[in-house]
Amino acid sequence: MHAPTPSVEPQTAQTDRDHGGFAGHPRGLSMLYYAEMWERFSYYGMRALLLLFMIAPLTMGGLGFDQKFAAQIYGNYTMASYMVCILGGYLADNFLGARRAVLIGGLIITAGHYCLAFASIPTFYAGLILIALGTGLLKPSISTLVGGLYSPEDTRRDAGFSLFYMGINLGAFAAPLVVGWLAQSDQFKTLLTGWGFDPLHSWHWGFAAAGVGMTIGMGVYLRRLHWLAHIGQAPATGTPRPWDRLALVAIGTAALLGVMIASDYFPWINPLVYALPIVGVIYFGVLKKDPDSHRIAAILVFFICAIIFWAVFEQAGSSLTLFADELTRNETFGYAFPSSWFQSVNSLFVIALAPLFAWLWVRLRERQPSIPMKFFWGLVFLGLSFALLVPAAQLTAAGKVSPWWLVGVYFLQTIGELCLSPVGLSAMSKLAPAKLAGLVMGIWFLGSALGNKLAGVLAGSFDAKDPLALANFFWNQALLVGGMSLLLLILVPWVRRLTGEQATTD
Repeated sequence: MHAPTPSVEPQTAQTDRDHGGFAGHPRGLSMLYYAEMWERFSYYGMRALLLLFMIAPLTMGGLGFDQKFAAQIYGNYTMASYMVCILGGYLADNFLGARRAVLIGGLIITAGHYCLAFASIPTFYAGLILIALGTGLLKPSISTLVGGLYSPEDTRRDAGFSLFYMGINLGAFAAPLVVGWLAQSDQFKTLLTGWGFDPLHSWHWGFAAAGVGMTIGMGVYLRRLHWLAHIGQAPATGTPRPWDRLALVAIGTAALLGVMIASDYFPWINPLVYALPIVGVIYFGVLKKDPDSHRIAAILVFFICAIIFWAVFEQAGSSLTLFADELTRNETFGYAFPSSWFQSVNSLFVIALAPLFAWLWVRLRERQPSIPMKFFWGLVFLGLSFALLVPAAQLTAAGKVSPWWLVGVYFLQTIGELCLSPVGLSAMSKLAPAKLAGLVMGIWFLGSALGNKLAGVLAGSFDAKDPLALANFFWNQALLVGGMSLLLLILVPWVRRLTGEQATTD
């Protein structure tokens, strides 16, 4: 199915770009907000269950995988979901257009979630592959569409991405509550028994609910597609298509994905891969002198920060999930709840705080912190969150700990996330050359891919049985993030010059 590409008069496009939306934003923002909300419902609903499903014994309806092997699969899957964004962004730029790429990607994701609804190993792996491919096509394109609603100089841009981020987190908040209840709660398992179904298959009812959410998201997108008529078009008919470069991008993406999966068996690969962006920063930022090269260097600095950030943050679906399931009292005010519900806490804080951050950036206007300073504060709060887990890990020696420890961790991580993630999306759309917008957004998501892979590697050494080793596990990662924060603080003036920002006081 192809999205329509109606012609729009310039004045109509400009009017649609500037007026008619929520809180003075373009009206297309609300439509993308709602569509992405349901897409994230499907993704985070499935993610909340994935590791727990893989390590659950066969007698409990799970796959019975070893924890380290399951963490590797989790890391490789989440890595692939973001790494394919490079290929997806290139396809959108040169072949499909961002609007059509979102539609096609969404349909592939939907098919993947429904594959997971069936209880078999082949459909399990097929579902993960389809979701990864579809996410790679949809994710960079929908972010590019949000950026296209604003001019580069529009002071509403960061606020718009913060509001868009709130929509993402509405879906991410609701998903673990709904999907986790279906998969883990005794109440639903009792219902399944009464209906004549096997309660051990409750996991797959949760996965199916994620597919229903994605179906709703695509329905919303199709219904309001005309609101994006002025942006995200496919290249004009007759325009030469760069098939040779597409082949190179596809081969390169597949090769990098293969290399990172191989690093599970050859650990020496990791340092080589993670050193490459540093080489790129030196080449484009020091050896090259033109403004475009300097912007690429700035993008790579933010890329490195993103890798470190997501390597720690994305353990919400791995080591923090295990901490919640095995070492935390999953009850409050006398009410027991599924451990997967902790996955909603971060999103709840985002929903509460994103409007405040959006208001703050608009209120400060030209006086708001620079992009690298926002990244610095994002890393600082992330490091503090894992430092908070050190005493919590030590307390597990006396038994399961209060759920409020994890609530505090997610609060600190949310502040860091709002300083870095929506700002990073905005920065990529602002710094990228117009013809490479989708590809650069794909590179940004590559940072998430490598961070997610590293998160899976780190989670493999999680040990719930040794409180001292667990405390060191969290403390070492807090020190890693703290070191990166300090380095970025030192480099802030140089990075600002690379981006072309005026030298004002942060």
